[in-house]
Amino acid sequence: MQMPIRCPWPGHDPVYQAYHDNEWGRVETDSKALFAKLCLDGQQAGLSWITILKKQKNFEQAFFQFEPEKIALMGEADVDKLMTNSGIIRHRLKIQAVIKNARAYLEIERQGQSFSDFIWQFVEGKTICNRWHSMAEVPTETPASIAMSKALKKAGMSFVGPTICYAFMQAVGMVNDHLVSCHCHAECEQHARR
Repeated sequence: MQMPIRCPWPGHDPVYQAYHDNEWGRVETDSKALFAKLCLDGQQAGLSWITILKKQKNFEQAFFQFEPEKIALMGEADVDKLMTNSGIIRHRLKIQAVIKNARAYLEIERQGQSFSDFIWQFVEGKTICNRWHSMAEVPTETPASIAMSKALKKAGMSFVGPTICYAFMQAVGMVNDHLVSCHCHAECEQHARR
């Protein structure tokens, strides 16, 4: 049986391949799912995504399945406790960022805009369908990710720089950055938001 052709970045890791094939680049519009993904992408800063992916269940357990209302109530004692949790990334600023981001999320929603609409406005609600032939062509940030980063920081979030925002945009289907040779490209284009 012939192996599917996929983007080169998942390598031979079955966990990474499953993420690439079933999640990455698939359109996500649920506000809480977007919040969870943005928090996880923030944890990636300075690390590889596979490190976070393999700890995802631990993060979900540590942060109440990424329920913003519950996370927003966490304080420094909770941060201290999480600093002893070997199942997650024990980085005080990153842990504090999840709490800050939850409070900012709730404030955005309190102002009458869903977090999903807030996030998707940077691509005018539509998936940007790219047609890259090699990984060298794929950018690490774009004007849209820079604008998103500025808006999220202004809203009170952290660990949301332009590169993190672009990785997030790729992951949640705001852009289709599967290479054209990849077996997922056509499917992601077919299910793109238009």
